[in-house]
Amino acid sequence: MTLWTDRVRPETLGGLTGEVSLADDAVDARDAIAVEAPFTGEEIGTVPAATEADVTAAVERARAAQAEWASRPLERRTDVLSRFHDLVLDRREELLDLVVIESGKVRRDAFEEILDVATNARYYGSRADEFLTTRRRHGAIPLLTRTEEHRHPRGVVGMISPWNYPLTLAVSDALPALVAGNAVVLKPAEETPFTALRVAQLLEAAGLPEDVFSVVTGRGSEVGPALIDRVDYVAFTGSTETGRAVARRAGENLVDCSLELGGKNPMVVLADADLDRAVQGAVHGAFTNAGQLCISFERLYVEEPLYDRFLRRFAERTRELGLEAALDYGVEVGSLASSDQLEKVEAHLADAVEKGATVVTGGEARPDVGPYFFEPTVLTDVTPEMDLAREETFGPIVAVHRVADAEEAVERANDSAYGLNASVWTDDGERGRELAAGIDCGTVGVNDPYPAAWASVDAPMGGMGDSGLGRRHGREGILKYTQSQTVAEQRGPPIAPPDVPGVPRDVATRLYARTTTGLLRVLKRLAEVR
Repeated sequence: MTLWTDRVRPETLGGLTGEVSLADDAVDARDAIAVEAPFTGEEIGTVPAATEADVTAAVERARAAQAEWASRPLERRTDVLSRFHDLVLDRREELLDLVVIESGKVRRDAFEEILDVATNARYYGSRADEFLTTRRRHGAIPLLTRTEEHRHPRGVVGMISPWNYPLTLAVSDALPALVAGNAVVLKPAEETPFTALRVAQLLEAAGLPEDVFSVVTGRGSEVGPALIDRVDYVAFTGSTETGRAVARRAGENLVDCSLELGGKNPMVVLADADLDRAVQGAVHGAFTNAGQLCISFERLYVEEPLYDRFLRRFAERTRELGLEAALDYGVEVGSLASSDQLEKVEAHLADAVEKGATVVTGGEARPDVGPYFFEPTVLTDVTPEMDLAREETFGPIVAVHRVADAEEAVERANDSAYGLNASVWTDDGERGRELAAGIDCGTVGVNDPYPAAWASVDAPMGGMGDSGLGRRHGREGILKYTQSQTVAEQRGPPIAPPDVPGVPRDVATRLYARTTTGLLRVLKRLAEVR
């Protein structure tokens, strides 16, 4: 097909393999990792499988570059983010081509990644000064103690990103780390390295110094542990199983980490919800990126009075979704990313059907469209013993459940080890927000599947339970890449029992205790007045 060979190789992938951070120039001596286009299964290029020595070299170069980068005035670092923001928008169509070709998602879903990266660049570029500037803190003794909090970069941040959002997850988290003065070494997924390599080029074009952001391609089993062992902080996005291994290794090294992991996300639809809006929200929330989204819905709980109408309309709309292997904006659902994903989806569905689940619509692979395409699928009669009832499917399958009332819906929504994203649909916004606060997830939308919470980058986003540790976005999303330091100057008598010549030590100590106790009572009253 000329679409993938003539258009992609010379224009979209040209020069990218030379951007991989390696220990030396002996690329030919390394194994090559083939990268395929999920739409067709064709190989679109190769990248070298980096070794432990390559990781060591990349981190050493990053550490050397980081000191100079951190010494630059913050304004110069934020300027890089501002220029990068504009470059991402200017190169939008090229980036979209690359994301679509490499991941198999449709263009309209890939565009969410452009929006996300630009939004994060703007936000941290404009707010970094507020978060990183030295702040005065209340001292131990008013007027006599001056206390300041400084924020210092951690050093070299190691990032391990997955394949499902190759642009967003390669750079959006890296931006606050960079502007805070860190260097970043990124290990992208084997399936989607070229998007990460293009990001590195754009950051350099925006003025980021060499080696402050570098990419090491390779297999996770080799590159991942080597990276964790050498960096000062680890940011990982991926499966819960792998996240546990990352956390254990980081803990052994006494290195802090943030982990965004899996989800089994619920959507609650109350009887008073706008039916059309709820159905469209369910389609968006369940089938974006063919369900390969950590915050997508896999469980729907619909209140009894609306259940039949909702299920009928949801199935009808799902049945209408078009599958196609194309670069156009109009395509609704794309491909699963690989044969492994297709096998998992098929296995979950087969197990559910064998144990009594009903396929309302969908349920079939579509090799006529492409090797890894699978129809958007709606199930009912899903019970707890089925694999897909509690395990993350990460594909276009959603189970719809009937519930008696909102209380049962929330109870069942919380009946999961995961706690990443949820939503509540109701005509009563106040009630919706109240119910949302009772769902054990890091983000909960009201009358929105996920974009409103995800795009509110001034607010933290992350998981509870098995969905991870730490947060991205907002103040927490940048401060995690820093070390806090407290500097306190005592301007008067020391905070210690005085050593008074001629006064017995026990007398002086009792006087100190009495005086300090009185001071604490005064400080408490002052705090209560404020």
